[in-house]
Amino acid sequence: MKKIAVFPGSFDPITLGHVSVIKRAIPLFDQVIIAIGDNADKKHMFTAKQRENWIREVFKNEPKVTIEIYSGLTVEFCKQRNVHFILRGLRTSADFEFERSIAQINRRLAPEVDTLFILTESQYTPISSSIVRDVIRNNGNISEFVPPEVKV
Repeated sequence: MKKIAVFPGSFDPITLGHVSVIKRAIPLFDQVIIAIGDNADKKHMFTAKQRENWIREVFKNEPKVTIEIYSGLTVEFCKQRNVHFILRGLRTSADFEFERSIAQINRRLAPEVDTLFILTESQYTPISSSIVRDVIRNNGNISEFVPPEVKV
């Protein structure tokens, strides 16, 4: 059985922290699916297609990485693809508390799906997509926070 992980998120936009987590996960799995979630409760700055294009460009030379856009529960997405691992990056202890709750609920909904956490490298801890969006809204320079493929 192939070891496949789903790395879900909005990636609005993808940050260097996201890229770091994905690159560190690649050796652990046969495939990493970057799952761009369509969350109706979020007002996205960039279209799902634009986010997909950026991610595809970032990982164009990585055959183990695939990108999909999905809606609904992440565990249902995993079950549809026979995936047993959800990958999440943790920046802070607050992230851990939030992600732990989601992981525990996901485990109740789909006992066959485990959540694995990778700690963000320290230089990326302060970077979040929401902060990057705020910098963009205020005409700031985001080049230190996102891969060069993200052009706004």
